[in-house]
Order: sequence, then structure tokens, then C-alpha cells
Amino acid sequence: MLDKAILTEKVRELMEEKDFSGVVLCKHNGQTLIQFARGYANRSDERLNEVNTRFGIASGCKLFTAVSILQLVEQEKFSLKSRLKDVLNIPFSAWDPEITIHQLLTHISGVPDYFDEEVMDDFSELWKDRPVYRMRQLRDFLPMFQHLPMKSAPGERFHYNNAAFIVLGLVVEQHTGISFTKYVEEHIFKRCGMVDSGYFLTDQLPRNTAIGYIDAEDGTWTSNIFSIPVQGGSDGGAYVTAPDIIRFWDALLGHKLLGEEMTRDLLTPHAHDEDAEYYGLGIWLELQEEEIFKCHVMGFDPGVSFMSGVYPKHGVQLVVISNQESGPYPVTLAVEEALR
Repeated sequence: MLDKAILTEKVRELMEEKDFSGVVLCKHNGQTLIQFARGYANRSDERLNEVNTRFGIASGCKLFTAVSILQLVEQEKFSLKSRLKDVLNIPFSAWDPEITIHQLLTHISGVPDYFDEEVMDDFSELWKDRPVYRMRQLRDFLPMFQHLPMKSAPGERFHYNNAAFIVLGLVVEQHTGISFTKYVEEHIFKRCGMVDSGYFLTDQLPRNTAIGYIDAEDGTWTSNIFSIPVQGGSDGGAYVTAPDIIRFWDALLGHKLLGEEMTRDLLTPHAHDEDAEYYGLGIWLELQEEEIFKCHVMGFDPGVSFMSGVYPKHGVQLVVISNQESGPYPVTLAVEEALR
């Protein structure tokens, strides 16, 4: 049984200790258990974060891409077994022609990545010679990986892959006739009631949006405007509020976005990495005694850190979202320790 008072005090202490900037929202059986906002959304103006402040979530929105693809599968536009070359009219001359949609969704396609986390650790390095303000459409990413050779054979191993999700977004665009970002906003955000969320331009952020901050060891800081693409897409970069993420979980698990069978498939382990972390369709899964303990997403970019999960057996939903590069992990760990 969760002790609200003890958990609240523990999270409060952690936020102070880590100088956390962002929002923590935890619900238990639909009732708010923890709700904190701390730090500045805009440091220059000393504008405080609020529970309804919008934050970037980086790769945390790969799940939106997966849901988009699965909605099209339900509409019989194609299937998870469909080969990429049969559903997308863009040539990838050096890629294996047998790559499937399912393999792209589960990071086992073997395609090259434009940001390979096995050999790179600083996302901002990508944009030193490539202006971020030009990265406005999914096609703008193609020159970064389209003609590179395969990293491994399809199905051979798990390799977390951003480029694979760019390609999935291009599939959505081809089969819907609209931009990926508009599709998600219309068919996911609007359906969930996520009225404060969107794929906003970093140089045209709406009111009550947190600026992402990169802190240096000497105590100085910069915003992340030159360190991330000007607009997010199918591999990451949406802006959301913590309450909107709760609305998304409610809609997904309440079968308002996908049918029951497709939702079950999304939440089924399909692959796992070298650390035995399991992956469904666009979502991480943590197992405990062969049962799902947590379904979760996460995202980290310069000036962005985000973790959110659902704990089915405990009736708990957690969102920890920050406009700094770290902070969500210790808070998430504290909540999980109370559940175990």
C-alpha cells in the first residue's frame, strides 16, 4: 500500500537535493497522489514552472509514432509484416529489401542511424555543421542516413534507432497525405484531449512552455535552441504537459486510440536489448516474474529529460518531466521502490 505522506516527503527531498526543475505528477487509481512543480520555465524572467507548463519530451514521443502506424494497420493500409520497400516510395539503395514495418517499430531492422547511441553521446554535436533551423520536415533528415549501409541484418539484434522512426513517420505521411505532426495532433492529441500539446517550433514556442537548459560545470548555462531540431517529428521532439501525458495513458489503455487486440500487441514484448530490457511496439516494458511491472517511455535531449510509466498491477501512472538534462530518474526510482 502506498503511503502518500512518506512518498510525498521523499520526492520533495529528492527534488531539493537534485535542484530539480520540472513537474512530477503521480496518480493512483485515478486520484492525484503527488503533484509538484519546481524550478524556472524561463530563467531570465524567473518565470516558474507550473503543473500545466509544456515541456519537450525528446524520444518520449516515439510511442505516438507507433500508435500512428498501428492505427493505419487497423485501417488495413498495410500490415506489420509489410516490407518497407512496398509501403514507402523512397529509395534506400544500401538497405536490405526485406526490412519490415514490425522490425522498424521494434528496433531490430538493422538500418543505420543518424544519431547512433552506440558510438555517439552528444546529440548537439550533430548540429554544429548542419543548421538546426533547416530541420523542419522528416525528409530533411534523409541525407544523414539514407545512403549509409546496414548496421546489421534485419532481425539479428536490438539496436535503438532514431532513423527507423523517421522512416516510420514518412510511411505515415505517404499513407495519409498530411504531415506526420498534423496527423498526430489530429488523431492522437485531439482524441485524447491533449489540448496543450503539440509539435511546436523552438523559435515560436507558445506561452507557458519551458525553455530547455544546458548547464555547464562552471555554473553557466545556455538554452537548447541551437542543440535540437527546430521542429520535432516521428523520432521525438513534441511538447506536452504532465496532465496531457496522463490523458494519453488513459486513452491508450482505454482503447480510445487502438482496438483491444492492437493495444495488447503494442504492450507485448517483441524484442530486448543486451541488458534484458524488453520492448513492445514503440514502448519499453519491464517484467517482474514474467508479468508486466511497468510500461514506460523516456526521452533525453540537450535541455530535456522525461520519464513516464504505467504500473498496471498497482493502478499507478507517473510523469516526471524536466527542462534540464537530468532529474527524472531518482524521482522515478523512489516511486518504484514504494511499489516493490
